[in-house]
Amino acid sequence: MTIPTALADRFELIAVPRSRGVPSFADDVARGLRSEPKRLPCKYFYDEIGSALFDAITRLPEYYLTAAETEILSEWGWQIVRVLDAPVDFLELGSGSAIKTRLLIGEALRVQTGLCYSPIDISTEALRTSSFALVESFPALNVRAYAGDYFDVLESHAVRFERKMLAMLMGSNVGNYEPAEARELLRLIGSALRPGDGLLLGADLKKDRATLERAYDDPTGVTAAFNRNVLARINRELGADFDLRNFDHVVRYDDVRGSVDSFLQARAAADVRVSAFDLRVHVAAGERIHTESSYKFTGDEIVRLGVSAGFRPASAWHDRGRRFGLHLMVRE
Repeated sequence: MTIPTALADRFELIAVPRSRGVPSFADDVARGLRSEPKRLPCKYFYDEIGSALFDAITRLPEYYLTAAETEILSEWGWQIVRVLDAPVDFLELGSGSAIKTRLLIGEALRVQTGLCYSPIDISTEALRTSSFALVESFPALNVRAYAGDYFDVLESHAVRFERKMLAMLMGSNVGNYEPAEARELLRLIGSALRPGDGLLLGADLKKDRATLERAYDDPTGVTAAFNRNVLARINRELGADFDLRNFDHVVRYDDVRGSVDSFLQARAAADVRVSAFDLRVHVAAGERIHTESSYKFTGDEIVRLGVSAGFRPASAWHDRGRRFGLHLMVRE
């Protein structure tokens, strides 16, 4: 995608190379299919097709998370951008289309004359597309985007900023990491910030099983298609021969771990070949491939998570149904 010259001077894209030892898509697939139980990392959901399916999911009535977070930002965005005192710049992990972020950018530009927005995303094309739309919409905005894995970008110390920074990890992204990984990610965010900088952390709150499972298993089957697409991606990119019709989308809430877990369960036994690394895998009838864990939190659990990474709680906001929370924490 080519950005018009008139806007190009307000957009910079920094590609952060993969760190040595960080596994590739092929590495993770090979390891996951050989493991017991089998598993595939959820970060690989988001190829072009998967991203489009997830965008559709966010519009489903069962998937309340996006609507709840948007409600908070619409009602309280003016307050959120003022907690740290202007002027601030933004750093966002997992910007996607940046639709919700627009609300905060608009509010920030009401109280300061300019803003530098720094999104981090693994998809270079998604960064280009969303960044172009943003600089076109906000004449006082500059975008310095980082293409790469969150951990790679933060560990590289590539992130540059001159003013006070508000980092953002919204959409309950923190819930997609195992607890130890989540703590490490927040620690890395903290290491990229200075004392007095902020972190806006979105978290889906614990609630009844039916509501949680329905959010990840809608009756129209969009979430099921999103889950199966990871197998389709392995077929497309690694030359595998998964029969997607043989796998059911299964969702279960584990109330002990506080996690909604998603699986692909084989209807019948199958032998699958992945030609990219000449792997042959047997999948038994009824066997499940774990594809995602989405952790849910109480407010106290989110505060403890932030404190463990060097942040102190400052403010918190909830939607009217108290289904979702946004917590602003300050780097100690």
